[in-house]
This record gives sequence, structure tokens and C-alpha cells, in this order.
Amino acid sequence: MSSVHHDEDSLDCHRELVGAVDQGTSSTRFVVFDSATGDVVTSYQKELQHYLPQQGWVEHDPLQILATAYECMEKCGEQLVAQGISVFCLKAIGITNQRETTVVWDATTGRPLHKAIVWLDTRTNETVDRLVAQTPGKDKNHFQELCGLPIASYFSAVKMRWLMDNVPVVADAVREGRARFGTIDTWLIHHLTGGPAGGALVTDVTNASRTMLMNLHTLDWDDSLLAFFGVPRAALAEIRSSSEVYGHLASTCFRDTPVCGCLGDQQAALVGQTCFRRGDAKNTYGTGCFLLYNTGEEPVRSTHGLLTTVAYKFGPHSAPAYALEGSVGIAGAAVRWLRDGLGIIEKPSDTQTLAESVPDTADTYFVPAFSGLYAPHWRPDARGVMVGLTQFTTRAHIARATLEAIAFQTREILEAMDSDCGIPLAQLRVDGGVTANSRLMQIQADLLGIPVVRPDMAETTVFGAAIAAGLAIGVWMHEDVIDLDVRATTFESEITFEERCERVARWKMAVERTLGWVGAEANARLRSLSHATAGPARSNASSSSSSSSSSSSSSTGKEPASDGGFSATAVTTSAGGGGGGGAVTDRRDETRGAGFAGAAGAFVAGAALTALVAVVLQRSIR
Repeated sequence: MSSVHHDEDSLDCHRELVGAVDQGTSSTRFVVFDSATGDVVTSYQKELQHYLPQQGWVEHDPLQILATAYECMEKCGEQLVAQGISVFCLKAIGITNQRETTVVWDATTGRPLHKAIVWLDTRTNETVDRLVAQTPGKDKNHFQELCGLPIASYFSAVKMRWLMDNVPVVADAVREGRARFGTIDTWLIHHLTGGPAGGALVTDVTNASRTMLMNLHTLDWDDSLLAFFGVPRAALAEIRSSSEVYGHLASTCFRDTPVCGCLGDQQAALVGQTCFRRGDAKNTYGTGCFLLYNTGEEPVRSTHGLLTTVAYKFGPHSAPAYALEGSVGIAGAAVRWLRDGLGIIEKPSDTQTLAESVPDTADTYFVPAFSGLYAPHWRPDARGVMVGLTQFTTRAHIARATLEAIAFQTREILEAMDSDCGIPLAQLRVDGGVTANSRLMQIQADLLGIPVVRPDMAETTVFGAAIAAGLAIGVWMHEDVIDLDVRATTFESEITFEERCERVARWKMAVERTLGWVGAEANARLRSLSHATAGPARSNASSSSSSSSSSSSSSTGKEPASDGGFSATAVTTSAGGGGGGGAVTDRRDETRGAGFAGAAGAFVAGAALTALVAVVLQRSIR
């Protein structure tokens, strides 16, 4: 029951408002917009608890997600009344959500059978390997023509398969026809509109396109994909457009308000940035970056490591728009590393001050491939490097190089998108917390050679869901939204074409130096170098030990033990100084695979990091 009490006669009942739930990885929000201006009227946010039962596992409580949505709506209702606005002014509600995160619940009770498996959870890696092995040619991209996605741990179908294989209560419910699988949008809409007592069981095309179960061309669940993953069609929601009435709120102070808009979070940001024309693109800068590029009414299959997805579909009878999507793994996370890892900044905004204190990076390039390179390289064997360091390098140069790294990675994805669809980008629209750094936005414009447009309103993602909801009931018309006047700051390039080309070329040189640091090839190379380095030293050691062994042998009458040139218990050593040095390696490491390379990489990286911090701090103190 609603806690909002008010006297309708004393409240403004003439405004038209549109609200939207923004259910993200870290929090749930409800935001109310004025349809006449697009301005935020009120909002409320509630943090979510993360559950980490094992390394690599990330879960949410579906009931807590639902409770936070209710709480945020109730609080906004109270705030509207406090402003003298009737809750009946709210005409429509949209939903935007973290994509791919998967919930399974009992259709009879409405209660979850397991905690939600979050999109970034990696427990399904073995499931992925097994599924890939079952495809013809053992190809992770086998289904890309159908669904636009590779078989990977991110996507919902793989999570559903893991739940059926590893959670007995889920397997039982599937067998008995009680199980319902859905992404967060389905879970919320179903329960907000009544749950087991007649709630709508729906998802929209943007969220369905991230499950690996929807055919991009028919916009329906694909029988061959369902069969491959073993997911019953009856366990899934009905796929609907992004903008239509799905049902009405069953409770809260906004009871009976239509729930009529739904978009996955990145697609919602595309809509909120009004990227409705073929060739429009937006980049969301957060921990990583998510870049979506509107390709129009036909899906474009990428040959450069990008994903094909549905951008939006405004109404049951309208044509869908498709997009190419690319992601940068490390963006804002690189800035946090400067703070938490190196300790050279106190807060993220310090990077702007430091970067603006120097004219350039002094030829320093930083490639933050902390866990490999994402699109368009897809090189898990890469690791981060910083090149071009000299005694002149200061923390200001490193801070500026970090901002440039974010911009260079974005440029690489846009180059791939241009190669895939041949539509030159006229401007890049940007959003996300990292875009508050104006120096980064200027660097981005410089390196792209096109305008970078940052909206003055930060709530573009949730605004996109509100647009979808408003379109469904006629609060806005499609032509009004296309020509929506979004106030923004525009950054224009300030460098020459020649300078841009030279800097991009040097970035590519730096990227080359990240490759092959871990993995089988790295192991082989490392062993080869270890043997080559150990050769002369081993020869000297052998000569010395040979004399001793001969003496021992003659006295005992036994041959000296041999292991082919390397002692099974030898310790890796190195010597420096005027006399040179040598090393021997533990033969057991030859069979340790990736662990050996990882340990060696960590040792070298740790030594390099220590030296780097020493240089930076020394220089900064001066």
C-alpha cells in the first residue's frame, strides 16, 4: 500500500510527467521528467548489494531489486507532493536495465529460484568451452549470423544453461514447466504489473537481442538456438517492441499508470542522445566504454570483432533500428588505477588538472590492457604497457597519457565501425560519469577529428526509457523526439590532420608492444629466452661442477647424476654489475603453462611498476 498521502485539491494536476526506472548494476533509480521541457522534476536512488559467493561470481537478489524499484517510486511520489504536484500527473513509466543479467523464478509463486547472475559473472567459462566444442568447426561465432553474438559468458542463454545444469531446483522447475527465465526488464515488468496474479510476461527486442536466443531478422525466439541451448520456449517471455503498453502498475502511489517503454541500458542511452539517424553514434564512458552506432533498418554483421544488436523498435508495427556495438574494457578503471594502484592522484578529477599542466604526454603512451584488449583486437594475451618513459616523465604526463588511452581506444572502435558499414561519423555524442573531464573530451575530439557533443543533462540513459514510454501513449510524437533540442557542449578538434595521424601511428606501435605477454606463445618465447640467457652461465657452472663431480665420482665409483643440463631444484637467479650475469630456471616451470607465464609477467610487471613509481615520485618531488 502506498505511503503517499495528499490533498488533490491543493495540488497541480495539469502537468504531463513521464517517469522511468533505471535498474543498473550498482543501484536502482526512478527519475521523473517534465514532458514539456525534458527537465528532471525529481529522482530517487537506492544502492544494491552485490553477492560474491566465489571468485568470478557476481549475483544480485531479485527481490531486493524489486523492493528498491518500489521504494524509489514511492519516494519520488512523496517528493512530487512536496513540490505541490499531483502523482496523477505521471502519465507513463519506462524501464531501462542492466542487460544480460539473468533471473529464474517459479511461475506459480513468483519467487526466484536462484539469485540473479549478473552480466559480468564468469562462472560460465567452462559452459562456454563446452558449448563452443559442440558447434560445427568449434567456432564461437557459429551463431553470429542468427543472433549477432559470439558464444560468451556475458550472454543470458549461457547463464540459463548453467542454471539448468548446476541448480537442481531450477532443473526440476524446468522439467515441471514452472520455471520462467528473464532478464531484469522481464522480472520487473512482470512483478510491477501483478506478478503471478496476471502480470505481463514480456521483454523488449533490445534486451532479447542480448540473450543469444532471438533471431535478429524475425525478432522472435529462434527454434534452432533454443534447441542448442536447451531452453524451453514456454519458459521465456513474449518479445515486444520497445514502446507499447505492456501493463499497468499494480501498486505504489502511481497505481494504474501504464508501463509502456523498455530498453536495455546502452540502447536507452542511444535513444536518450537522440541517435535516430543512420550513422549516429554515442559512447558511454564509465568503468569501460560502450559505443553504439546506429546502422539503420538492416542488421550489419561485423568482420572486425563488433556485436550486432537491436537499437530500438518504437511500436509493434514500426521497423526496428539496428546498431553495431563495441566495448572498451578499461576506461574510468584506468583513472582509478592511477589513484588506487599508483597513488599519483587523490581523486579522478585530478587527472584534468594534471593533464592541463603539461602541453602533451612527452611521447609517453599508456595502453591499459589490464585483462587483455577488447574490440576490435580481441587479444586476451595482451597486457598493459607504458612506453616512452624518460627521466623527464612526470605524473602529469602519465595522467595525460591515461586520458589519451581512453580516447585512442574509442577511436579504434569507430574505425572498425566505419570499416564494417562505410558510414562516416559526423559527430560523436557522449555520456557517462567520465565525460565530466573536459580535457578528456577535448582530447577525444582531437583524436577523432570530428565534434564531440556532451549533453548538459547527465540523465541520458533513463531519459531514453522515458522517451520510449512517452512515445507509446502520445505524450511525445516521433517527429518531436527526433528534433528534440538537447542542450549540449560541443568540443571541436584543435590539432592538424598530420599531428593526428602521427599520434595514432605511435599509439598503434604501443599497442603492438602489449601483445603476446601471456599464453602459450608467451610461454614458449619465455622458455626460449630463459635457455638462451642461461647458456653461458650454465657452461661455466658445468665446468666448475664437473671438476667436483669427477672427484666425487672417482671416490665413489658412481657416475654423477644428470638431468639434461638443468637441476630439478635450481632457483632462478640473476646477477648484475660490472661482471655481467646469468640465470638458470626450474625445469618444473616448463610444465606449468599459463601459470608460469602469469607469475613471470607479474614479477616483471611488479618490478617495472616499482621503478615507475620511484621515477614519478622522485620527479614530482623535485
